[in-house]
Amino acid sequence: MQGLESLGERKIIQIIQQQLEVMPGLPLGFGDDVSALKLEGDKLLILKTDMLVDKTDVPPGMSLWQAARKAVVMNISDLAAKGAKPIALLVALGIPRGFTEKDIKQIAKGLNSGAREYNTFVLGGDTNEASDLIISCAVLGTCHPKMLIKRKGTRPGDILAVTGNFGKTAAGLKILLENIHVPQELKETLLESILMPKARLREGLALASSQVVTASIDSSDGLAWSLHELSKASHVGFLIEKLPLATEAAKFAKAHGLNPTELCLYGGEEYELVLTIKPQFWNKALSAIKNVGGRLIPIGKAIKENIVKLKTEKGSIPIEFKGWEHFKTTLKEIQE
Repeated sequence: MQGLESLGERKIIQIIQQQLEVMPGLPLGFGDDVSALKLEGDKLLILKTDMLVDKTDVPPGMSLWQAARKAVVMNISDLAAKGAKPIALLVALGIPRGFTEKDIKQIAKGLNSGAREYNTFVLGGDTNEASDLIISCAVLGTCHPKMLIKRKGTRPGDILAVTGNFGKTAAGLKILLENIHVPQELKETLLESILMPKARLREGLALASSQVVTASIDSSDGLAWSLHELSKASHVGFLIEKLPLATEAAKFAKAHGLNPTELCLYGGEEYELVLTIKPQFWNKALSAIKNVGGRLIPIGKAIKENIVKLKTEKGSIPIEFKGWEHFKTTLKEIQE
């Protein structure tokens, strides 16, 4: 019988789903970023739960306040990718016996700060003793059925775009794990990206209202992984014509002899939106994003061939289907 390390998180989820009866009439099936239920009237109830565990999700140097805030952001980001508006959160805490009253206050303040940042509230939850810190959030939101953006829906010719650049979090994590010397200004920018992630909720809601997005996913497991997930859901491929590499990540890579493409594609933890847009509605999408102060960066297009590849000066090369995966990946391994 296979151990969990050989199965990986995705296979474990698949095994669990195969044992569950599917509720009839679900607006979203298994495998998307959130779950959804029909409410009376013209609203959908959007549900999401995501768990932060100290050992696998909290890098060295991240405070308890920052970790608790991140636990909220993780959940809000998935609602952003669907164009859903968060309403409230429930939180289940697993707390190690050695924690102090000060520690608990910092966790609570981080949860509240994350919730209020996205105009929602923590309503309550549960606490229990655990061998490792666990912060499990469940967020509730709403969305109009016509505005719900699914993971499936991309068509060949659609424009592939992201809401921000990539690579800073991978560089920031490498600094934390290996204590690499970096000029102070660059260091602050890179560390902020990993310690203070931001969900693109305004962008997600604006794009949902414009109704021009054909598919969307959040990029927390890495750009490459997100591209492959979108590809798999819609049975299309992608040609990446320009990598959305952050300037700071490029500087860091050059200074330390690293591959900037690797930092951009396989780092994870960016919480940007990766989405596809009908070409004739690109300007409408761009206008919607600019109206909320966001960015929309075109990086390529959807293609008929079921492959994800990067255009280079020497021709196209395949992008590997890899990224963060629990049971298979550690914080250290994601940087190697």
